Amino acid sequence: MKSVLVAGVTGFIGRYIARQFSEHGWNVIGVGTRSPENAPRQYLYSYQQMVLPATELAELIKEIQPQVCIHCVGRASVGLSVTEPEEDFHTSVTVTFNLLNTLRLHAPQCRLIYLSSAAVYGNPETLPIRETHHLNPISPYGFHKRMCEQLCTEFFKVYGLPTAVVRIFSAYGPGLRRQVLWDICQKALTQTRLRLQGTGDESRDFIHVRDVAKVIYVLAEKAPCQAEVYNLASGVETTIRELADLILTQLGHQITLEFDGRLPVGNPSNWRADISRLAQFGITLPEVSLERGVNVYVNWCRAEIIGW
Repeated sequence: MKSVLVAGVTGFIGRYIARQFSEHGWNVIGVGTRSPENAPRQYLYSYQQMVLPATELAELIKEIQPQVCIHCVGRASVGLSVTEPEEDFHTSVTVTFNLLNTLRLHAPQCRLIYLSSAAVYGNPETLPIRETHHLNPISPYGFHKRMCEQLCTEFFKVYGLPTAVVRIFSAYGPGLRRQVLWDICQKALTQTRLRLQGTGDESRDFIHVRDVAKVIYVLAEKAPCQAEVYNLASGVETTIRELADLILTQLGHQITLEFDGRLPVGNPSNWRADISRLAQFGITLPEVSLERGVNVYVNWCRAEIIGW
């Protein structure tokens, strides 16, 4: 039976990836910072709580000899990276180097899939954004993701470690308690008006986390892992105003929608991805439409925030 090491398995995306591999019959070994009772144990062959980098990681990798490693570790927050750049660097760049080097030493055939971010593009000059687009990050988070991508290239070119980079755009789904969908739902359910940052004309390319997990699984099986890069998104541009209107419609709320006109530091204005590179693996996105995904997410948020 094949084994996969999911580093960051207690995070938002890591949980879905663990489920995806488990459903396909893999032994899923999870590493995360949370206590075992907060890990997705129903999908895991084993789980170890540790804060990376950790000396215990080398012993674990030597023991299990995973065929694949999915690297989900890191703080997915542009805002926190601006206010706490040192911590963001440590949890991103330092951890990535340590993980790559540990695989090099103890499981050099293991295929590593690194979950990067569209933040490496910054404010793109043209849409849709191709993987070959000039990288111009505008936040510490984006700069650090770019550094981690370079580390993946380094370890492939110098040491032959199989790596691939996946630039995820705006992932969402049940379990996400941050970013714009959560912000809109939380405010709409608890306040008498909905006031958001920006102008409302800013846009994102939203992709449901179930689609993310499915694509990661296909790449783990089929990608050449020669330090190549893939965009992972829906290929559809949605403005924040359109998103807010959709959420309010799903909630059945008639409240005032306002924008403060200020875009936070480090946040890009508009995103839409070119996802044609994934087509070579027979991948068609999105499987989960934004309307369907938002409907499920809104119902989950209602239960989380107001209890029904």
